[in-house]
Order: sequence, then structure tokens, then C-alpha cells
Amino acid sequence: MGMGPLRTGEPDDDFGIAPLSEINVTPLVDVMLVLLIIFMVAAPLMTVGVPVNLPKTAAAKVSQPKAPVVISIDEQGRPFLDKEPFTPDGMMPKLKALASADPAQVVLVRGDRAVPYGRIVEIMGQVSAAGFSKVSLIAQAPGGMPAQ
Repeated sequence: MGMGPLRTGEPDDDFGIAPLSEINVTPLVDVMLVLLIIFMVAAPLMTVGVPVNLPKTAAAKVSQPKAPVVISIDEQGRPFLDKEPFTPDGMMPKLKALASADPAQVVLVRGDRAVPYGRIVEIMGQVSAAGFSKVSLIAQAPGGMPAQ
């Protein structure tokens, strides 16, 4: 591919120059950039939709969901609230205080695989008895990520 005009042995016109076989892309790039700018400016204006006057309401704003309460059970069967250990007689008062603040709060129970299943069910029963209605177990998924 040469950079100049294609010359064969025979002239095509009176001046002895063969037709140019390369396309000049500069005007094409200029037009494409102008179209790009036009669409970039016009696209946000097209998404507005129909103008409406929205009514006012006294309804409360939707709040973000709260972080769940996490109860962990280590390999010795000791329960923890987040990272704070529970004492056997101090567990129910703490759970009842949390449940009285928000009984619809989600409680996630994490148990070590070495803990007997009966101990995990016992802790879940205490959580339910404290007044929580949404109690879930957390397990390890086969891929390595925790599953709920």
C-alpha cells in the first residue's frame, strides 16, 4: 500500500494520473465526532419523560434496612454477640433488650462446624424466646462464600 496515487503504465485521463485508491478518513472522523457530541448532549434530555407536578405526602421516608444482629458460636459452644462473649445468665436480658427495641430485627446465627447441632438449636431457641421472629443460620457455601 503506497502513500501516493496509484500509477499504472497507462494514463486514465489527459494528465496521466491514475485514480486514487485510498480513502481520506479525516472528514469521516470529523463527522463522527460531531455526531458523538450531539448525542452526548441530547441523551440526558431525552430521558426526562413527561413533566408532572408530584403531590406532597406526609408519609415517612423509606429507611435503609438495619444491619442484622449476628450471634456466633465458637468451637467450645460459647455464644458471642458480634465479638462480645455472652455469659450464660446474661444472654437472655441482652437478647430481650434488643428484641424490645425492634422485634422484627433479623438475627443471624453462625455456628462452628465442630459445635454439636443441639447447642446451635438451643441458642436459636433462646433467641426466639427473647422475642425475635426472624432467626436464620449462616453456613459456608461450597464455593467458599458464606450463605444465608
